[in-house]
Amino acid sequence: MSQLLKVGSLAIAMGTASALLVGCSSNANSTENSAQTTNESKSSNSGMTDTTTDNNNNAGTEAEMSTSSNQSTSNQTSGQNMDADTMDSTMTDSNDISPVTNGVSQQIEGNSKAANSLNKLLTKIEYSTENLSETAKKVNEATWKADTKIDRNVATKLQALLNWNHSGVGAVDGYWGKNTRKAMQAFQKAQGLPVTEAVNEETWQALTKNSTLTSQPVLVSYQLTDADVNVKTTQIPASAEAKAKLDGMYYESVLEALGEKFHISRDYLKSLNPNASFKSGETIIVYNPGNPNTTPVRRVVADKDTQTLYAYDDSDNLVASYPTTVGSTATPSPTGTHKVKVKIHEPNYTYTSDDDEKSIIPPGPNNPVGVVWIGLSKPSYGIHGSPDPERISRQASAGCVRLTNWDALSLLGVIKNDATVEFK
Repeated sequence: MSQLLKVGSLAIAMGTASALLVGCSSNANSTENSAQTTNESKSSNSGMTDTTTDNNNNAGTEAEMSTSSNQSTSNQTSGQNMDADTMDSTMTDSNDISPVTNGVSQQIEGNSKAANSLNKLLTKIEYSTENLSETAKKVNEATWKADTKIDRNVATKLQALLNWNHSGVGAVDGYWGKNTRKAMQAFQKAQGLPVTEAVNEETWQALTKNSTLTSQPVLVSYQLTDADVNVKTTQIPASAEAKAKLDGMYYESVLEALGEKFHISRDYLKSLNPNASFKSGETIIVYNPGNPNTTPVRRVVADKDTQTLYAYDDSDNLVASYPTTVGSTATPSPTGTHKVKVKIHEPNYTYTSDDDEKSIIPPGPNNPVGVVWIGLSKPSYGIHGSPDPERISRQASAGCVRLTNWDALSLLGVIKNDATVEFK
């Protein structure tokens, strides 16, 4: 049987013992600068986890890494630890909620550990509303009306409002599709509204009741920086052995990097900027991601039927939802209730072939588990990112819970140690 072994490089973790994990993960390892070391934890803040195999359209890894139903991975933490106990003791402070952007997106106000963690994990985006295209203006001014077909302007506005109300739609693409409908239904659930298949007046009023939130722009102007366009890129090969030879599982193009930065599909980004060359100093039109949920998450529910991850606070209020891929027919997810045992940013991923040859796949956004691993007490299972966020809910996983990289980062910043994870 093939096995998968994932090793963390930058960790927010708890627990100290290594363990043999069955299913999506196996022996725990520790790493420094992507180097595999021993099966024993080196830090009181490190622990073991499990993961799943993931598909990567760019790399073609789903078929290759899913050949065995007994695949396995695990993690221990090393590198720069963000103290989990300190995070947990201070994340009860919800006074830092900053749902509205004012020229700066993904930058949480305040000094709590939750705010600090999110600000470290998410990229700060400075934008303006000057020199907007006519298309951008139409989106920003769009209003939903009953008995009117949802065009791309209104669909984009709805996607933004749902995201800003922490009901994630995945990659913004300007279409009323599966993930947007699921996000609306999660929002309705959180608001105590009847769950419907289509937008109605009651839902629209609830989405727009916060006038300050509603008045922020959906599409904005952004000037590309050297850092935006000089990102490390690489050609992702097909085999695990070839991937292991890379310095990192980087983006394959600047456009891919920009799509993830702004939580937008690459096709939509190109259509909003038909004449763009995407060079440093150029001003382009992008989606304004807004700010993530900052309320600490005590419980999550992975719903296999809706392919949605629901996040709840200490009082069991639904505070956020994320579109997800939960298992597949061939490799179903577990059942029952489990606990978060490890939280890792920028994990490695090691593929073990049938002849026991190990190929350590380095960290990066195109890593088979993306940029986040949240391992569970259930051996071999966890919540993680994805190398192909545009296909969330439209792909299969090997039993774990897969999110977009940006949703995984947002959840990583607020989910508590020992949070409950339920599969239903």
